[in-house]
Amino acid sequence: MKKYIAVFCFTALSSLAFCRAVPEDVTRADERTKTSYAFGRVVGADLGRTGLEFDYDAFTNGFRDSVTGAESPFTLDEAVGMVQAAFEEIVARRAEENRAKEAAFLAENAEKDTVRVTESGLQYEVVSEGTGTKPLGTDTVRVHYEGSLIDGAVFDSSFSRGEPVEFPLDRVIPGWSEGLQLMPVGSVYRFYIPSRIAYGEQGMGQVIPPYATLIFRVELLGIVAPESEDFPGGVSGGAGAPAGIE
Repeated sequence: MKKYIAVFCFTALSSLAFCRAVPEDVTRADERTKTSYAFGRVVGADLGRTGLEFDYDAFTNGFRDSVTGAESPFTLDEAVGMVQAAFEEIVARRAEENRAKEAAFLAENAEKDTVRVTESGLQYEVVSEGTGTKPLGTDTVRVHYEGSLIDGAVFDSSFSRGEPVEFPLDRVIPGWSEGLQLMPVGSVYRFYIPSRIAYGEQGMGQVIPPYATLIFRVELLGIVAPESEDFPGGVSGGAGAPAGIE
């Protein structure tokens, strides 16, 4: 968080050093004006994703006071603390919103006739049932899969890459390990993995938000015999674990 704030402040303050009145058609302006506008676009894009609301006059005055060294009602440390508190409030609010959305989704989804729920809370549907062996928690499996969030956003897919993946079930999130052990080889299942057996309140980077239920369509192609394993461990993509399930 502090690193993000520092980068943001540097970018924003740098942009203000160029600021002056911008003509209506900025593409015809001089280089300093175009560069200033470009900095503003970058800063605005970052801030727009945060959900913060701004008094733009106060925002500009704060920038100007910092650049020019004018007297300010806050020290820089106080200002950084206020910004950090604002970001933390947004993160907490979004996490609570995500948790409420997850609870509502899982409750509604569990009522479907085709959905089964395990003791851990994992929900799954049998799209088609295979006739092969079910893997154990220590096995390495070969699968095709597509992962999405409850809003439909796809974050990873071996189908789109045209290449299945292999990974050991003891190196993935609990929801994946549990779900794959329910499947006979040759099956296609759909998993609805609650955040508590996925990535919880932290999420995973920019891919998985906090309190995210993960939806996976999984085709279990086979169980890899121990003597043929060449899994390098911890590698995402074609030869490793699917992105978002390690």
